[in-house]
Amino acid sequence: MAKVAVLTTGGTVAMRHDPARGGAVPALSTADLTAVLPPGAPELAVEEVCNLPSSHFTLGDLWHIRERAAAWAADPEVSGIVITHGTDTMEETVYLLDLTVPGETPLVLTGAMRTASEVGADGPANLWAAVRVAASPRSRGLGAMVVLNDEIHAARFVTKTDTLSTATFQSPGWGPLGRVEGDQVHIPWRLPRELIPCSRPEERVVLIKLAVGMGAELLEDALARGARGVVLEALGASRVPPWWLPVIERAIAAGVAVVIASRCPSGRVWDAYGYVGSHRTLREMGCLFSPGLNGPKARIRLMVVLGAAQDTAEVAALWNKNPDPGEHECP
Repeated sequence: MAKVAVLTTGGTVAMRHDPARGGAVPALSTADLTAVLPPGAPELAVEEVCNLPSSHFTLGDLWHIRERAAAWAADPEVSGIVITHGTDTMEETVYLLDLTVPGETPLVLTGAMRTASEVGADGPANLWAAVRVAASPRSRGLGAMVVLNDEIHAARFVTKTDTLSTATFQSPGWGPLGRVEGDQVHIPWRLPRELIPCSRPEERVVLIKLAVGMGAELLEDALARGARGVVLEALGASRVPPWWLPVIERAIAAGVAVVIASRCPSGRVWDAYGYVGSHRTLREMGCLFSPGLNGPKARIRLMVVLGAAQDTAEVAALWNKNPDPGEHECP
């Protein structure tokens, strides 16, 4: 019989409406959450890590969740780990776990879009699906995943796409790894995992999203405040206005890692243009490029790489050593 560790961190799944406070607030304990699971559920080991909206999390909170997950993953009696989590920043936590927690034990994050007080609350069904995925032998070696709405999504691709829909978590351009259907867990394809040993991520990494006509003052301010890394959500497939280039050049000369992602929801960061500010310009300047990650995840990866690397050469080597997201294994 599988043994699943359930770590609770708060979020909508643990909230109820409080009339005195005019809205939903954290209220459910770990015992409250797991009490809804049906007879025949795997043996559970439970731990309350915290009980917060994920919008309140600091980077220290994320690393604490990572440390507790790693400790449970090292227990040979634990078949899988479920972490209940707020949906606002779930995609960042799941990717941090995927990058940094070693071993074959599956790490499954789940949550809810409706509180326990609402009609049609989705928390219990999502938790049950997550426990089943965590307990499944087919999940071993897949790293960290998000399970909501009976879909299983890889940490690298999943993102929150809608502010209210229960089907908010999607993997644009790739789709889910699998589904929970009836009495079975289906995982038809497997994604090679990337693991970067890191004792502590570098927190001084900022994310800046570009828009038409926007000046480079935010980047200048980040450099003045001591940023060690910058992720730019650039225009299109990796383009910036020409007036950004002197500031980017200054950042790279100062040893600041500059990663170019895209503000588009999917697609490769690359182009074939030769004009100033295109992919070619940025590559020749020494920028790094997001390997199919959105801005928030590129920031998480850069934090981990900077925490693991000893110098700028190693930063580039670690950043560019990643599995091709197009290479996947069929079971």
